[in-house]
Amino acid sequence: MSLSESLGVKRRKNGGWLGRQQSRNRGIVLLVGVIGFFFLVNWWMFFRLQHDPSARRKESSVILNSTLPVQGKQNKIAKVRRHRQVMYNRLLALAAHALADGEGKPEPHDLWKETLVHTIFWKPCADQRTWEPSEGANGYIIVSANGGISQQRVAICNAVAIARFLNSILVLPKFQYSNVWQDASQFSDIYQEEYFIKYLQADVKIVKELPVELQSLDLEAIGSLVTDTDIMKEAKLSFYMKKILPILLKNKVVHFTGFGNRLAFDPIPLDLQRLRCRCNFHALRFVNKIEETGALLVQRMRHHISQWSFLERNLLGPPVAKANHNNAKAIKASRYLAIHLRFEIDMAAYSLCYFGGGKEEEEELEAYREVHFPALNTLRKTTKMPSPDVLRSEGQCPLTPEESVLMLAALGFKRKTKLYVAGADIYGGKSRLAALKSLYPNLATKESLLSPSEIEPFSNFSSQGKRREIKELSSKGQSQGIIGEIIATVKLLLYTEKMIQRLHLNGGDMVVVDCCDCRYL
Repeated sequence: MSLSESLGVKRRKNGGWLGRQQSRNRGIVLLVGVIGFFFLVNWWMFFRLQHDPSARRKESSVILNSTLPVQGKQNKIAKVRRHRQVMYNRLLALAAHALADGEGKPEPHDLWKETLVHTIFWKPCADQRTWEPSEGANGYIIVSANGGISQQRVAICNAVAIARFLNSILVLPKFQYSNVWQDASQFSDIYQEEYFIKYLQADVKIVKELPVELQSLDLEAIGSLVTDTDIMKEAKLSFYMKKILPILLKNKVVHFTGFGNRLAFDPIPLDLQRLRCRCNFHALRFVNKIEETGALLVQRMRHHISQWSFLERNLLGPPVAKANHNNAKAIKASRYLAIHLRFEIDMAAYSLCYFGGGKEEEEELEAYREVHFPALNTLRKTTKMPSPDVLRSEGQCPLTPEESVLMLAALGFKRKTKLYVAGADIYGGKSRLAALKSLYPNLATKESLLSPSEIEPFSNFSSQGKRREIKELSSKGQSQGIIGEIIATVKLLLYTEKMIQRLHLNGGDMVVVDCCDCRYL
């Protein structure tokens, strides 16, 4: 082979190698470009979801019933609806896409199952007692609880624990009227007071009224009136021993007003913790009309089942137990998802978040805070608070109905899922619920399940009405608890903070776990 031929062969080889290398480089560059474009598009979508342009915010308006005049209200409603359609179409489009994408896939196998398998061995222990009845020799404890039914329930059980701790007699708690809840119900309107007194008689003595000789006392003048400003949130038992017991011994009576979350959960003696749980899960039984209507709601959600489970008999009370006795044949219950959106005006105002309603929303929530949360407004004037954008980015804002749809779709709940929405009026009105209804057509509320005559007895009593809801199957009061229960046929999503009440399956039987120191067996 000549020199020129050999050089030609070498050039061809080198040229082929260079060509392949250049082709490989172009492929790598193209791949990097595609990946970069993908991340850029995703960043842009999340940016659009979380940040509303300032110009749009200024132009938008929202209907806020408590401060808007009657004239011109319809025009403002129309403006608000136009704004919400623009703002939340992105969220709804994402949720619709997620639901459509999931239709062709099998339902997650563990969607309706309890993931913490070892907890099936937990057993109730709150009903166990290791002490003698209290004599109540030190005086009387009065509590006037504020807030809604959950806050009131916490206050009641904290008062029971404090009465036992201070060796005092508890006067049957009273409820303060709240401008938020607008419910004048008292203890006997919601709970069976005789049952409450009798059930706890081995723990603490409870009376309906103060003795006559103490009723005429000016409690504020003698220093026996204790408000929430006098007690820090989740105060320790040592505070009550040092500050409250001397007042009790001196005046023979102490009146707590408000009493919202004024007792810590840790450290606290086990027996006292059990007493608090015993109050919450055993002693507080709803009156018959509430129990019966609650059972009716569950029955209609489950398509008129004739056989109730052990769990439901315990949660819903005598009406269900009686129905079980009268029915010999069981019908398989349909399963459903119950959620409590907790997207009401008080939550929206207290959260300090922005929900897309523009300047009028901001003014309305500010006015609401001035009336109902003055302490929060005072704090905002003296302390730098996180901006609405920061609060949202940290997950501290309540979910809107549109965001709830996204969450449910992401969890794997398909469009055909039966959905029960509990709670009071959603902030923004029925239009905000339309997002859920459009994607989950099998949606029900108490209004859709009960006839006007069935719902009428509760129409002006929000605290009584709340028990009708499926929410109350698990939320036996706020109890500073995370309440996540999955009952084979029911999965509830509720959010709070510390203690746990779980409902579990154990060999076909339902086991109620009372939240306190439940030991493995």
